[in-house]
Amino acid sequence: MMARNPSSRPATARSRWQMWQAWLRPVWLLVQREVQDQLRDWRILTPLIGLTLFFPLLANFTARRMVAFMQQYNAVLIAERLYPFLLLIVGFFPISISLVVALESFAGERERGTIEPLLAAPLSDAQLYVGKLLAVLFLPLMGSYLGLVSYTLTMVWRAGWRPDATLLFVVWLLSTVQALVMVSGAVVVSTQATSVRGANLLASAIIIPVALLLQWESLLMFWRRFNILWTVVAGLLVVSVLLVRMGLAHFNREGLLGRDLDLLNLRWAWRVYWQGVTGGAPNLRAWYRGPIRESLHALRLPALLAAGLAVVGFGLGAWVVSRFPWEALEADPARLEALRQSQWTRVGVVGPLSALGSWQGWLRVWWHNARAMLLMSLAAVFSFGVAGLLYLMLPFAILGGGMVFARFVLGLSPGWYMLGFVLPHGSVEIPAIVLFGGAMLRLGAALATPARGKTLGGFWLQALGEWTRVMVGVVLPLLGLAAALEAFLSPRVAQWVLWTQTFGGGP
Repeated sequence: MMARNPSSRPATARSRWQMWQAWLRPVWLLVQREVQDQLRDWRILTPLIGLTLFFPLLANFTARRMVAFMQQYNAVLIAERLYPFLLLIVGFFPISISLVVALESFAGERERGTIEPLLAAPLSDAQLYVGKLLAVLFLPLMGSYLGLVSYTLTMVWRAGWRPDATLLFVVWLLSTVQALVMVSGAVVVSTQATSVRGANLLASAIIIPVALLLQWESLLMFWRRFNILWTVVAGLLVVSVLLVRMGLAHFNREGLLGRDLDLLNLRWAWRVYWQGVTGGAPNLRAWYRGPIRESLHALRLPALLAAGLAVVGFGLGAWVVSRFPWEALEADPARLEALRQSQWTRVGVVGPLSALGSWQGWLRVWWHNARAMLLMSLAAVFSFGVAGLLYLMLPFAILGGGMVFARFVLGLSPGWYMLGFVLPHGSVEIPAIVLFGGAMLRLGAALATPARGKTLGGFWLQALGEWTRVMVGVVLPLLGLAAALEAFLSPRVAQWVLWTQTFGGGP
């Protein structure tokens, strides 16, 4: 056997780097061409630079007037909390007004008739898309950074406020990842729209969610919860990567040239969606034996990931509740006994849980769970499944926290807690939730999956139909059975466990 050449590994790494250089060289040339065209257009630069420089002055004036107004009435408004909030707004403002450049990146070229020479260039679809994306990202980022620098210098000069390095770094990261999310989403919209007008109307699907997120970020900034803002940065970075992946997966120049006008064909949309639901099965039996079985087989890996996140959520809930100073409560027997008696009444020995033993209670429990899953699915669509899975961890975190609470307050061991409060209906509900989590993750990731020969709308309608297949055929029936167990069986089991394990036969 011949010995391996020790210089082969460096040579392989060097050749890969040369391949990347060769791939990026035409991308860089396209970026240079697009940026030069943007910088030569005074209709883009004038409002962007003017508004970017004016808005920090307006924010500074507003902040000083607000502080002075509060001081007139002897109220305290902490400037150290107000100024970072405005700093975040100043970084977001130039991104929103320069988003039109990204929206017309492909749709505008179509309307101007300049898309054909660009598509005829010796570039692959990925090179063309990445070059356009980097080019239209230039102005939003530069405008955001210019606004941040202008506002910071103005506040240092006029108000004597000097932000710490951590604050500036967090705001810079937030502005950067928000620009990545908005621009990458706008480029996807531009590739799918047939006109700039249509792209501008579809831009509301980008601006409104980001604006709502900005309000939440502003509250975190006002209360200086930087530890949560780091997770926001990480989540936005994941969404931006998935948006870029989505654009690359569904971009092809032939489809870009072939679409002249988008027509609302409801009959075609229903046919594609219904095909995804039924899978071509002629009857209910064939549906369960064919498409349903195939869907469950395809959900093995996503459902495994959802189960892992459920375990993580359970552990996090138990860890958070365990940090409560239970030792102080145990040192006060009278207080602990009063708390136990109140929990005894709340759990249902006096009557609240026994009221669930009716068909109205069953329907209320089933609808509550089904509605929560629908809302989580909606959040998953807008975040490629990320937000939906985070919400999925919440009920398991409550279960974990409840286990610790039951141990210290009710005196229940983890085994008796699971037997009395989780397993009677959870043995059916938990598998339903795990399957739902896998279906939700698969639906969110469908947008970032390549679909050669299919439009983005058609591919997503089919994925939505497959999600409906799992929900209607498996998840909702399991939730109905779990709701019946929760309404009729679980209260009795919980009462029996508390009666025998906590209070020794009675309250």
